[in-house]
Amino acid sequence: MASVGVANFAPLVIGATGGSGTRVIARIAKLAGYNLGTKLNSAEDSLAFYSFHETWINPFVSARRRGQALTPWQSARMKEDFHAALANHIPEAERRGTRWGWKTPRSIYLLPFLHVQFAQLKFIHVMRDGRDMALSQNQNQLRKHGRAVLSWGERLFRSTPERSVLLWEKVNSQAADYGKTSLRESYLRVRFEDLCAKPLETTAQILNFLEAAVDPEPITRAEITPPRSLGRWKTCSPAIISKLEATA
Repeated sequence: MASVGVANFAPLVIGATGGSGTRVIARIAKLAGYNLGTKLNSAEDSLAFYSFHETWINPFVSARRRGQALTPWQSARMKEDFHAALANHIPEAERRGTRWGWKTPRSIYLLPFLHVQFAQLKFIHVMRDGRDMALSQNQNQLRKHGRAVLSWGERLFRSTPERSVLLWEKVNSQAADYGKTSLRESYLRVRFEDLCAKPLETTAQILNFLEAAVDPEPITRAEITPPRSLGRWKTCSPAIISKLEATA
């Protein structure tokens, strides 16, 4: 059983661009004593935030890309919708005195907003090789948020993999910059490739970030199996890979 302090009641948030390997991070967090809710899909994403993300990610991201802010009405409504989703995820009474949080990859788009709501939140930023991501069949985030993240000029005359790797680069760079400068010690970036290549060391790093006195070895054995899709980019033509690398 995890031995976890509960002095800090702010949430743990796990985010990434889609298909980065957040599911295993959520399992590690649960084994470390975190309540990540019960209304989850098969990937362990919280379903409570789905409508909130569908409604607010694009307006929020588009405004920031233009160097603008949401209108006062939009800001108030966004906050109201967020707290309604949060109450649906885990009611406030169940969050008291516990370590809690949620795993929704798309939280990465809203990191500055989430930080305003919870000044002490912890954020685990999961990253996977952008070449793997660009060549994945999972392009849901590009389809839903590509127009908000990328300018018209950045989308023009680019293939889906090129637009995908550009979105990957922008979203991850912005999250990393914000995490390092604003969240500081409450921010942890985890490379999925490191988790697969150095599972014991990386799991121990995650548990240390979560302040959990848990043995990483049984977690590593039970939870970490590199997927067959890891390094899929290596089977692609060098010309395509060179183009992706030049894009990002």
